[in-house]
Amino acid sequence: METFKNLYLLLIAMKRGRPVKSVIRQNIVEILYYRGEGYGYDIYKIYRAVFPACTQKSIYYHLKKGVATGEFVEAKREKEKGDFSWGSEVEKVYYKLGPKAQAKGEPRVKEFVSKLKK
Repeated sequence: METFKNLYLLLIAMKRGRPVKSVIRQNIVEILYYRGEGYGYDIYKIYRAVFPACTQKSIYYHLKKGVATGEFVEAKREKEKGDFSWGSEVEKVYYKLGPKAQAKGEPRVKEFVSKLKK
């Protein structure tokens, strides 16, 4: 009977739903911390070079989710003309860190971004 009581108390204390934090989103925070701002595909290329592989779709999902949680803010939108396979114009959405972002200062990202700037 005591084990059921403990299990019941444990279930009451547990939070419901998925956790808000994400490893991928935290890695994007690290990239934007050193980069300043960037658009989705640019962030994806840096992510793939520094961290374990993830899909481009996952990066875009976490950017959108990060805007909702306050970790990222839309800095600007730019339309670029060109000869793309899907048409003649593309819209780049630039992101920067939001008020709820907490960068830890990942040294791998710092090293990679400093090489890009040279």
